[in-house]
This record gives sequence, C-alpha cells and structure tokens, in this order.
Amino acid sequence: MSLRVELKPHERIVIGQSVITNSETRASFLVDGETPILREKDILTAETADTPVKRLYLCIQMMYLENDIPKYQDLYMSFVKDLLEAVPSFREEIENASNHILNGALYKALREVRKLMKREEGLLR
Repeated sequence: MSLRVELKPHERIVIGQSVITNSETRASFLVDGETPILREKDILTAETADTPVKRLYLCIQMMYLENDIPKYQDLYMSFVKDLLEAVPSFREEIENASNHILNGALYKALREVRKLMKREEGLLR
C-alpha cells in the first residue's frame, strides 16, 4: 500500500535514515514499501525532549527510525518506571504504548505517547 505525502514549502520529513527537505513549493509524492516515516512536526531531538514523556517519546522514536527495539529496551523500561512513579494516572496509555511496541507497531506507540505529551503539558502549567 502506498502512502501519499504532501509537504509544505521547506517542510522536512524523515524517511528511513534520511531527512528530506522540500523546496520552495508545495510537493506531493507516494511512498511504497515498509519504511519508517515521520513528519518534522512529529520529530523530537535530544534538545527538545525536555520532559519525562518527551524523553519516552524520543526513545520510541529511535526504536521506530532505527527499527531496533532491543537496543532501546532498557532505556524505555527505565523511562516507564520513572514516569509511572511520578504520574500513576498515565498507566493506561503507557500500557497501550508498550503493547504496541511488543506487537511491532511502533508508530501506534508514538501516537499513544503523543496523547500523554498533551496531558503532561497540562500538568506542567
């Protein structure tokens, strides 16, 4: 199945291990195959992962982009443990994300943790 991607001018997207930057005009293209894809708005860096949930998201993001769950498994479990100790009410979303990871559905895990990022933002205000 193909994924249709539309990019705004100068928008970036990660496809696999590559960052693609659009030119000055809107562009669209189709991506065939099973490769990790993240839009610029969904990408965190080490510098922007400045909260516990964002660090968890970054960890899953690395699993997804590198297609390597075992490499980040211990770090993930450490983040989960710390986060659940601090905010036990996040348990359901974390369990959902963990189940997605166990099933290899890393993009779905990212979506689940994005929900927590919004909740965390509200708590930090």
